[in-house]
Amino acid sequence: MKITHNKVGQNLNLTDSSRADNAAGIKGKADNIGAAKADVLTSSNLGESSRVELSPRAQEAKRIKELALATPDVDEAKVAKFRALIDEGKYKVDAKAIADKMVDEHLEF
Repeated sequence: MKITHNKVGQNLNLTDSSRADNAAGIKGKADNIGAAKADVLTSSNLGESSRVELSPRAQEAKRIKELALATPDVDEAKVAKFRALIDEGKYKVDAKAIADKMVDEHLEF
């Protein structure tokens, strides 16, 4: 940036319009090429060579993932059980055991 008397930063908002036009033209060409490739790779013209077979291990991993996604994150029956125990005053907390575990975890670090 050129500094002259009272005109500090006077040219900050000027852009090179030829560079902007070239960049826009290149982007437009890239978009057209991408659209053409998408037209070529439609599912109707894909042959047998594009098939994929999963290994038994990958199939098992897929089944496990689907099972994990199907199960709820919270066991509502367990929550209801503990909520009832707390409401009835029957749920007892062993403060000493909790404190011991907290100290043990802190000492591990």
